Amino acid sequence: MIELPEAYVLSEQINKTLTGKTITAATANAFPHGFAFYSGDPAAYGPMLTGKTITSSNPGTGYTCGGNVEIICGDMLLVISTPIKYHEPGAKGPAKHQLLLEFDDGSRMSCTVQMWGSMLCYPPDSDTPPPVYTINKCPSPLSEAFDRDYFMWLFDGLKPSLSAKAFLATEQRIPGLGNGALQDILFNARIHPKRKLETLSAEDKERMFDSVRSTLAAMRDQGGRDTEKDLFNEWGGYSTVLSNKTAAAPCPVCGGPIVKEAFLGGKVYYCPVCQK
Repeated sequence: MIELPEAYVLSEQINKTLTGKTITAATANAFPHGFAFYSGDPAAYGPMLTGKTITSSNPGTGYTCGGNVEIICGDMLLVISTPIKYHEPGAKGPAKHQLLLEFDDGSRMSCTVQMWGSMLCYPPDSDTPPPVYTINKCPSPLSEAFDRDYFMWLFDGLKPSLSAKAFLATEQRIPGLGNGALQDILFNARIHPKRKLETLSAEDKERMFDSVRSTLAAMRDQGGRDTEKDLFNEWGGYSTVLSNKTAAAPCPVCGGPIVKEAFLGGKVYYCPVCQK
């Protein structure tokens, strides 16, 4: 899965590096993965993409939603939600891959699924995306349309017992905001990931909204998080406050120990002092 900051970084790098390149070969599902998802028959990707030229890319803001990189290849659309790597002409490629594009200058682009990921290929003028993929089309948190009114509307009709983590990172309420980016967002808002929505004051919700916007923007502007790699296999420049890289470090605000726990199908990190 790609989270929103990295989707922005990857799409910008693809625009600068791959635009204008023509695909000479495309191979999908060469190394089958149980959680790699395709639209239709992966064997058809070669005929659909060969000879097509990459014209642009965006972070899920054109046809789908956040957490995807959309690549326009002539009259076809690639929707990718798994890490993407660029390989210069003559460079060694990945040992295994779930999608490989070869270009007319000898360079390549590969996708290798880690946990799960989609690599969909279909005409962008289709009425609906392939049934394998469910999309919640909504404003990106980094767009003007994602304002305070929209954010407060997201709370409407939710169970009061829902946790802060569940609110932000499940049910595609904010596509592309996942468990990774969630940690620093809640830390900066001083909200515990297990805290129930019914306990949040209006001020708490305001802080959460401000943190969603500012934290994701910082992650994007600094080249992605230091826990994720970019198109060129380089770590992002944003230093995460709470992640597996900092779990053993003291809280940067109060100096107390950081807690790491399993919660809602993933790990959460928090400071029990700063995030009561």
